[in-house]
Amino acid sequence: MQQIELFVLFTGKFESIGLDYMVTGSVASMVYGEPRLTHDIDLVVRLPASKIKAVCDAFPLSDFYCPPEDILAVEARRKRRGHFNLIHHDTAYKADVYLCGDDPFHAWAMERRKRIELDDNAGLWLAPPEYVIVRKLDFFREGGSEKHLSDVRSMLAVSGDTVDRRAMEEWIDKLDLRRISSGVL
Repeated sequence: MQQIELFVLFTGKFESIGLDYMVTGSVASMVYGEPRLTHDIDLVVRLPASKIKAVCDAFPLSDFYCPPEDILAVEARRKRRGHFNLIHHDTAYKADVYLCGDDPFHAWAMERRKRIELDDNAGLWLAPPEYVIVRKLDFFREGGSEKHLSDVRSMLAVSGDTVDRRAMEEWIDKLDLRRISSGVL
């Protein structure tokens, strides 16, 4: 299975049930920057309670690990930091799913997501580069992994002219990431 097919394993199902989503994390940083190895896809998703059963049906336990409906309902009710994983059994490819909740940064990015076509049969919604950069800085603050800063540098080197620097700087200030960003941007 090619990497694009792995992405669509998840994004295609979200699209088929009518969920708004955007790809972020390492997959988005590769689109805006340079390729690197990754074993998962990070997605931000709007998950209304009315779609929880549809998610479980779209990711049957015969093919995927998917949390039970009651767990998804608990995560969907969280105002911030709702999260769950999906894992495809045959490939062990994983989706980290972060729920929008009432997070204003997620909402801002969802309004600015971009549709990219992967081939004649598939496309996906991609988070804006400013969001990906700011989230990478935030993840670096949380865990200290240098890969996040490397991804930011790569994105700025390859796609820096498409980044809305003013918007990015505003979010860096709102999320108190100025100290971390100073050595990278």
